[in-house]
Amino acid sequence: MSVPITLTVNGKAVTANVDPRMLLVQLIREQLQLTGTHVGCDTAQCGACTVHLNGRAVKSCSMLAVQAQGGEVTTIEGLSKNGELHPMQAAFRECHGLQCGFCTTGMVMSAVKLLEDCPNASEQQIREGLDGNICRCTGYHNIVKAIQLCQSGKAGQTAAA
Repeated sequence: MSVPITLTVNGKAVTANVDPRMLLVQLIREQLQLTGTHVGCDTAQCGACTVHLNGRAVKSCSMLAVQAQGGEVTTIEGLSKNGELHPMQAAFRECHGLQCGFCTTGMVMSAVKLLEDCPNASEQQIREGLDGNICRCTGYHNIVKAIQLCQSGKAGQTAAA
């Protein structure tokens, strides 16, 4: 039995027939072919699957696709506009805030929401705000630097110069 759902993904209207047990991350990756959203743990611990749903950062491996019915989803692919990286993406690149890259999309999505909610976040608040995301490579130092660079409004200026 499949259930029809409609939602907006990265600004585009989407209609899909989904199994009622299908996870949102499965819809995003398998049906919509937006593979930037990663599946890391399947237990909502690592944050690699983080997307924005109706303005909130959510772990798409822990919610059903049908729960997004009528919602607005933004994935990592939806952050860049007109071929330009989002300032957070540019900051991660400039500060080497990634190594293997597996956690990066979830980190970026969480960081964007963190600064939307708390634009003047201290280093401690940034570290606490990343609590639901795990990186096994970087030690977080450059990730925090990247978020602070984005916060300063200077991300992307080095590449443009």
